[in-house]
Amino acid sequence: MTHFAIIAPPFPSHVRALESVASHLVSRGHRLSWLQQADARQALRDPRIGFVALGASSHPPGSLGGLMARAAAPGSPWGLRRVIQDMAAGTRMLCRELSGALRSLGAEAVLADPMEAAGALVARGLGLPYASLSCAMPLNREPGLPLAVMPWRPAPDAQDWRRRVLDESERVYDRLMAPLYDEIEHQARGFGLGRLRRLDELLSPRLQLSQMTRGIEFPLQAAPRELHYTGPWRRPDEGSREVPWPAHWRRRPEAPLVFASLGTMQGGRLALFRRIARACRAEGMQLVIAHCGLLDAAQAHELQRAGADWVTDFVPQPAMLAHAQLAVTHAGINTVMDCLAAGTPMLALPLAFDQPGTAARVAWHGAGLQMHPRLATTGRIRRGLRRLLEEAGFAERALALGRGIPEAGGAPRAADLIEAMVVSPDSPTAARPAGLATVLD
Repeated sequence: MTHFAIIAPPFPSHVRALESVASHLVSRGHRLSWLQQADARQALRDPRIGFVALGASSHPPGSLGGLMARAAAPGSPWGLRRVIQDMAAGTRMLCRELSGALRSLGAEAVLADPMEAAGALVARGLGLPYASLSCAMPLNREPGLPLAVMPWRPAPDAQDWRRRVLDESERVYDRLMAPLYDEIEHQARGFGLGRLRRLDELLSPRLQLSQMTRGIEFPLQAAPRELHYTGPWRRPDEGSREVPWPAHWRRRPEAPLVFASLGTMQGGRLALFRRIARACRAEGMQLVIAHCGLLDAAQAHELQRAGADWVTDFVPQPAMLAHAQLAVTHAGINTVMDCLAAGTPMLALPLAFDQPGTAARVAWHGAGLQMHPRLATTGRIRRGLRRLLEEAGFAERALALGRGIPEAGGAPRAADLIEAMVVSPDSPTAARPAGLATVLD
């Protein structure tokens, strides 16, 4: 059996997705150790996964809240730069402390979220096999395809003006990411890895996994053979729970049910939720809002006055979407995949990170509509919801895309591929215990 170390950003959505894969590996007899700042421990639910707290001086207990608040609402170009500097600081801390921690643990392989560069950097530096596990879209680049964070459609024709827009957006993005790229380049040189700078340059040469399905991706011309789309990574019990409807709930069969969630980091967007509530009331739709614990009781009551029928912190999302006719979402990949699994069309209001890219894919495939949240007035939300409900093609396309999820394999398939990576005799990065001892001594 193999001892895997998990290196990922400390955000709850990343932890929950990767934990699902880790839980399957633990059930097969492997040992799993999670290494991150102390606050990340609270998001872990499987007690069988070990946790090693790092960054006691630079990322002490209680510091994650500020980092998440800055990431959820950067507010300006200067705020965005601060978020990128936070990412660089996290990478710096992990690169400083991971090598010793992995030696002490006797870790034999690394599961690295590509959004945290330290996992790949340290694995390469120590000569450990590693897999890149993307909780969202793959970071691979291809000419004519927009970056994962961009809200646009493909432009494969090099002469198309849209292609020039994509190329320029890539250059702007790389300039914005300079604080992180500088840190990656510095650490890569320190590990003797030559010049590495971008996150996509750190993807595993052996195994890359995404919890998307291939069906929701843009058309690819040059996908690497080591890239696998496994579909959503979920715990076995996540789809089996029922919705704990509150005592006051009175379902009106004639009223379409809308489920709105903006995720674990943007669930405090009161003004946007208010516009959604008013739009649903004006359209005669019932609305359930899940704010992920980021609104207080007074704010929840305000949303009920605006038109929401039930405002809560959390609900079993797959079970709720099985009841809903429509979803309003920030286009986080977890919610998008749950919507497709339920065949529920989406009004996508992307707020940050790779959400614009996910929303663009939803719209491209006809499983929903894409709308910039700053332009999402009550009237525009009304028109979007009405169109999603009245045009049957949206639900049909969402349902068709959702049929590909079970066959993609999910977390069990991801675990299969990871196991194959560490035992394959023809893998240049396969785990070799004898050589590993030399590296770690």
